[in-house]
Amino acid sequence: MAVIKTALISVSDKTGLIEFAKSLEALDIKILSTGGTAEALKKAGISFTLVSDITGFPEMMEGRVKTLHPKIHGGILGKRDQHESEANQHGIEWIDLVVVNLYPFAQTVKSEAPYHDIIENIDIGGPAMIRAAAKNMDWVSVIVDPKDYQSVLDELKQSVEVSLNTRKKLAAKAFAHTACYDTAIAEYLNQEKFPQHLSMGFELAEILRYGENPHQEAALYKHPIKVSNLLGATQLQGKALSYNNLVDAQAALECVQEFSEPACVIVKHANPCGAATASNSDEAFTKAWQADSQSAFGGIVALNRPCTEKIAQFLSTVFIELIIAPGFDSTASDILRTKPNCRLLDYQNSPNLKQALSYKFIDGGLLVQDKDHQFIDASDLKLVTSIKPNAKQIQDLLFAWKVVKHLKSNAILIVKDQATLGVGCGQVSRIDAVELAIKKAKGDLSSCVLASDGFFPFRDNIDAIAKTGIKVIIQPGGSIKDEEVIAACNEHGIAMVMTNSRCFNH
Repeated sequence: MAVIKTALISVSDKTGLIEFAKSLEALDIKILSTGGTAEALKKAGISFTLVSDITGFPEMMEGRVKTLHPKIHGGILGKRDQHESEANQHGIEWIDLVVVNLYPFAQTVKSEAPYHDIIENIDIGGPAMIRAAAKNMDWVSVIVDPKDYQSVLDELKQSVEVSLNTRKKLAAKAFAHTACYDTAIAEYLNQEKFPQHLSMGFELAEILRYGENPHQEAALYKHPIKVSNLLGATQLQGKALSYNNLVDAQAALECVQEFSEPACVIVKHANPCGAATASNSDEAFTKAWQADSQSAFGGIVALNRPCTEKIAQFLSTVFIELIIAPGFDSTASDILRTKPNCRLLDYQNSPNLKQALSYKFIDGGLLVQDKDHQFIDASDLKLVTSIKPNAKQIQDLLFAWKVVKHLKSNAILIVKDQATLGVGCGQVSRIDAVELAIKKAKGDLSSCVLASDGFFPFRDNIDAIAKTGIKVIIQPGGSIKDEEVIAACNEHGIAMVMTNSRCFNH
């Protein structure tokens, strides 16, 4: 056990500070303090000693230097069973409890403060004291989170001591705290896409009920600096978001934000099962829902315009897990309150917040790549057949390309009037994806276009497509069988354009 006789308190986040300090005072624990913390303690009538009175040096250089002194760090780092004579020789008193949290660097960055203000919020003395106390956990307790005040007090009130087990837990939390803090600073200053050392200083946001399946535990972590359309959204109603809700909502948002015109994307199991654009949200939603109403059951609905009364009225009659939109009309909100279990997320519709990089963990490593934000317009399309698509078909092709890249590979998408009709995704062969998309689309497909996220390896795909009456195809090209595939298109009277760029989504 480590008896607490002296505590050093210097905190930026003053949540619970006064109550905690009063409890320490009641236990006859001497308090040392600095700066704004000292002012708060003085105002509350709590006795303390200024660090400057211990060191003999004033706080200087605009507060940059105040605790970096042997009488402070010696008091924290000294081994009580080996260094006592040295401490006495130099007038160093032991510090048994260090209560420190750091300048709000991440919050300052997110507030878009000037560069000078951001740099001044890089804490130096705080991390040094935290790390010193955590290293010397055999004798010293360290608190970086106000949430730990009560559990430490509970132990102190029993014997004015903190157990070794608790000290180790607090030390681990302290090192993680400073590691995340330094990571945020490094990321802010970093100018390389792929730096030599990549740290990820995510912070625990909440423990989720479970992961993909009930037997898997799960948690949500947030980036300390980056703003997110999804995680920055306001939940207006419904149960807490599940692991799968978050995955599906992210997939829906990424797809719907491909479009500047009114759009709706409905996602099921991380794949768009219906997507459409139109002159207004009501029409876009109707087209997206009718694309595959069976698969839409229990899915996620994403809009890039506020949810309207008409959309809300319809969704109030069906089972939907979640609706995410940049606002809800007041009437729409009233209607959806009749379905309290339906989650409503109000997000900021900002394409500028698109994630620049994507990450995928593998055993012992991490894969990092650019997110696929490549934009294809009509000038990028290479006509390779004797038959040319018309202007309307080209618009459908460009729409299809924006959606197909959000389907799991191998992916085939059938589109008509800028709305999806048939989706074939996640297949291990392209012909399987073609046949699945055709099966889902049903009916007369003669006025539809088809998109493929990768090249066609054989002409059998074209022969199968031709039987449906589809007359226009967009695909990357690049197969050694391209000439054979092009010849098949010409035989069947099909127009084909190539993008020279695939869009796999594994």
